[in-house]
Amino acid sequence: MNEDMTAYISGVGELMRVRAGGAPLAYVRTYGCQQNVADGEKIKGLLYEMGFGFTDSDSEADLIIFNTCAVREHAEDRVFGNVGALKNLKRRKPGLIIGVCGCMTEQPEVAKRLQKTFPFVNLVFGTHVLHRLPEMLYEVLSESQRVLLLGHEEKTIREDVPIRRDGKSRAWVTAMYGCDNFCSYCIVPYVRGREKSRRPDDIYSECRTLVESGYKEITLLGQNVNSYGKGLSEKINFAGLLSRLDSIDGDFRLRFMTSHPKDASKELFDAMAGSKHIPHHIHLPFQSGNDRVLREMNRRYDREKYLSLIEYARRVMPDVTFTSDVIVGFPGETYEEFQDTLSLIREVEFVNLFTFIYSPRPGTKAAGRPDPVPHEEKTEWFAELLKVQEEIAVNNCKKLVGSRQHVLVEDRDGKSGLLSGRTQGSLVVLFSGDDSLIGEFAEVEVTEAKGWSLRGQKI
Repeated sequence: MNEDMTAYISGVGELMRVRAGGAPLAYVRTYGCQQNVADGEKIKGLLYEMGFGFTDSDSEADLIIFNTCAVREHAEDRVFGNVGALKNLKRRKPGLIIGVCGCMTEQPEVAKRLQKTFPFVNLVFGTHVLHRLPEMLYEVLSESQRVLLLGHEEKTIREDVPIRRDGKSRAWVTAMYGCDNFCSYCIVPYVRGREKSRRPDDIYSECRTLVESGYKEITLLGQNVNSYGKGLSEKINFAGLLSRLDSIDGDFRLRFMTSHPKDASKELFDAMAGSKHIPHHIHLPFQSGNDRVLREMNRRYDREKYLSLIEYARRVMPDVTFTSDVIVGFPGETYEEFQDTLSLIREVEFVNLFTFIYSPRPGTKAAGRPDPVPHEEKTEWFAELLKVQEEIAVNNCKKLVGSRQHVLVEDRDGKSGLLSGRTQGSLVVLFSGDDSLIGEFAEVEVTEAKGWSLRGQKI
C-alpha cells in the first residue's frame, strides 16, 4: 500500500468517525458476476482499513455503495430502482454518503443519468479506479462535493488493494482482468477494458496464503481466463498457471471461470486430468449451437470445434462434467437455428445451464441489428430449452445414485434444514449432519435424486 493511499485511508477514518459520532457503518451491495463479487471484497477491504464496520441494513449505514453489473438490462433497471429508493433515506440522513460503481458506470449514458437524475448520489466511479476509493471519499468528505471518476485504465495491476472476503471456505482470486474478444452482444470489453494478466508469482502467493489459512476452494477468475498470459514477461499460459498452483500442498479445490472455447486447449484439459486439486468440471459457454449465429456473435469457433473440445475432455477425463451459458433469441435467429442449440444441449448433456433471453446492450454491434422475433416468441423458446435441460439434469442426477461423492459443505439449506454441499462435478447434495461440517469436505453416498439436486448420507 503506497503512502498516498495510506494517507487518504487515515484521513477518511478520522473524518468519518467525527461525522458518524463513532465507528461508521458501510452497506455494500454487489450485483452480477463473480468478478464483481471479487471487486466488492476489495471495496470492503479498503473500507475496513478506513475504520468502517459493515451492516446488512441500508437504514443503519453511514455509507452505501452499489457495485453494479452492465451485462443485462434487467440488472441495470434493478440498480436504478434501488438507488432511487434511497432518496427518502438521504432526506432523513443528510450525512449519508451514497456511491455507485462498477460496470454500469463505465457506460457514458448511465453516468450522465446518475448525475442528472440522482443528485443525492455523492460518488460515481468505474471499474479501473477502485483502488482510489479512499482518495474519492476524502474528497467527498473534505470538500462536500460530488465525485465522478471513470476510465483512467492503468497498464499495471495494483497488487496493494486489501481484500475482506465474504466467506471462510471459498475464495475468488482474479487471474486476469478485461477482455479482448468483443463478442457482438457483450458490453464487457467496453466497461472492463483490455486483457491484463496478473504475475504468476502474485497469484501463487495469494492462493498459497488462502490454503494455509484454511480455505477449501479457490476459483480463479477472468472474463476469458484461459487466455491468461498475454503481456507478461514470463512465458506462461493458463495450463501452466494451473499446473503451478496445483503444486501447492493442502486439501483444497482449484476451480476457474470463465473459459472461452476459442482459447480452450488440449493442454488445458491434460493439465486438469493430471492434477491433484482441480475438479473435473468445466464451465464452457457455447451461447448458440448454430454456426451462422455463432459467426454473427463473433465467437470465433463453430459447433464442430466446440464438440471436439467436449470429446477430447471426456477422453482424458471420463468423469468430466460441463456447465455452460446460452443466449436465446439473438437478433435474426430463427426457430430452426434455435433447434440447433437444443440438439447441442442434448448431445453434450450439461449438468446445468445459465440461460438468458437476448438483452440488447447499447454500444455493442448486435444492439443495432434487426430483431424481428417478438419477445413473447423468444419466451416460448426459452421455456422449451428449460424443459429439455431439466430432463437432462434429472437424468444426470439419477446416474449418480449409489455413488460416493467428495463434497464441500457450503451451508444449511433453508427449506429442508439439511446440509448443502457441492460435488466435484458441481452438483448440489443435501444430507444430514452437524453444523461443524460447514466449510469442510465430507464423503457422502448419494441415496436419491430429487429433480436437479441429490440427497445423500454422510459416510
